[in-house]
Amino acid sequence: MSANIIRGGIAAVILMATTSLVIAHGDVAPQPVNTDALPEVGDEWLTENPYREAKAGHEVWLKAVEIGSSGYNQNCARCHGLGAVSGGLAPDLRFLEAEEVGDEWFVERFRHGYTQDGTTKMPGFGDILGQKAAWAIRTYVETRPEDGALDAHSARLHEIRDELGSGKVADTAALKKELETISTDVKTASGAPVADSVTFEAARVLSDKPESWKKAAEVLTVGLSASQ
Repeated sequence: MSANIIRGGIAAVILMATTSLVIAHGDVAPQPVNTDALPEVGDEWLTENPYREAKAGHEVWLKAVEIGSSGYNQNCARCHGLGAVSGGLAPDLRFLEAEEVGDEWFVERFRHGYTQDGTTKMPGFGDILGQKAAWAIRTYVETRPEDGALDAHSARLHEIRDELGSGKVADTAALKKELETISTDVKTASGAPVADSVTFEAARVLSDKPESWKKAAEVLTVGLSASQ
């Protein structure tokens, strides 16, 4: 059985659960998301994510992940969980396949929300936040790592974190390369090719400047704590 079929089956089970869940979305006021840095996508709502790296390029993809992270944490994390890791009351959006079928479900729910038996379980965000914000949030969600993605590297990542935090780094370039290598081994739950993992983020901020060592150490500390 292919990985896509397995992911699709898991996603279907999770998403069907929305028909019976009571989710406290109704009293949440949507928070604006600044999407000025992202390319325009037109007025007509798309059915496929325009900000994926293969389509939009690396820099646009990175910016979409950054903006989507902010937008998600302001508007979605309360119910769908920090880092898109659901606590069980709402669908775990990481399992939506990073393909058009997953995009269609996401954008439909984002635009129109969800009502059950006359009760609003999730408000519609489309008219308030707009299409660019929707796809930025989608880009962030689909790049989230699957559960246990860092387990095999946890011990080494703690060592790297401690070295960076000590302020005594022997070879910054080597550590950056190692973090980048580890990041390529981190899988997404959606099947997207690149995970916006703690190793990916730490490698991005790390440079020869000592202040970047502290920043990368902080990124690893937060990320490793969240993965426990």
